[in-house]
Amino acid sequence: MGNAPHAQRNPRAADKPRRFVFVLLDNFSLLCFATALESLRIANRMAGKKLYEWTVIGEGGAQAACSAGTVFQLDDDLCELGRDDTVMVCSGLDVQAATTKKMLSWLRREARKGLVVGGLCTGAYTLAKAGLLDGKRATIHWENQDSFAEEFEEVILTKSVFVVDNNRMTTAGGTSSIDLMLKIIADDRGEDLANAVADQLIYSSIRTDQDTQRLSVPTRIGVRHPKLSQVIQIMENNIEEPISPATLAQDVGMSTRQLERLFRRYLNRSPKRYYMELRLQKARNLLMQTDMSVINVALACGFASPSHFSKCYRAHYETTPYRERGSHAARLSI
Repeated sequence: MGNAPHAQRNPRAADKPRRFVFVLLDNFSLLCFATALESLRIANRMAGKKLYEWTVIGEGGAQAACSAGTVFQLDDDLCELGRDDTVMVCSGLDVQAATTKKMLSWLRREARKGLVVGGLCTGAYTLAKAGLLDGKRATIHWENQDSFAEEFEEVILTKSVFVVDNNRMTTAGGTSSIDLMLKIIADDRGEDLANAVADQLIYSSIRTDQDTQRLSVPTRIGVRHPKLSQVIQIMENNIEEPISPATLAQDVGMSTRQLERLFRRYLNRSPKRYYMELRLQKARNLLMQTDMSVINVALACGFASPSHFSKCYRAHYETTPYRERGSHAARLSI
């Protein structure tokens, strides 16, 4: 477990506000940014004094648009920061395109000062691209986990809601910004203040870095059958090298026929069909979020040949992998 970089702060002796620098990338997640900022604002209000201050910056220094299309005015360009500043990179959709060379150079330069640097939502991608997460534990939104794992093998990727590893922080997106900020506030100023902020946010279930971001398999599929859940979990953990239905059945102590009946009863499809859908879903994520070749995407998803992959992909999505990637790139350029 990484130690919070702010845990050494003395909540009683701090004599000046802690400054957060929010770096907004194009198409950033408004929810992640807003909940992080509001947590700090409410902390100040509940404490009756300015414990935190913030500034909002971005490349160009003019404005940044969130994924909902709303445009925000920026306070500054990618400027020189103080050694006590905490940087929060806020991203969202199409983070690869928003992660420019200028942004990476700036991040590397500022990180060399020893600053605490965090990534909200897909901001972990930008941090990893800058080399700031090498050898560290991190998390990112579940939708980006497959592509992230393929591109950044040197990062220890987890499925946690948030991760703090020394002077690096990452969140999974959504409301996980609240959980991270509450931890920061608790470490800086005590649990009572953090709980008061949570109450103001009507946030009744504070999560820790031990909580995972996705719903459990039974909740996600709407079925509470222990053996079915176990098989699906095994499938999800073995995409690159698929396991046969016979082996899956044996692993959970049932016959292949019983496994077939279980899937038909609860999911209205065969185990083979369900497994194929999981693999194709991962393939689609990789096609849209990475520049991996179609051949490498096929291999990463357990397909021995590109032709078989293309045939299965077309049958499920009514388009080929090549056209899928081309149409996605065309949408981004609009």
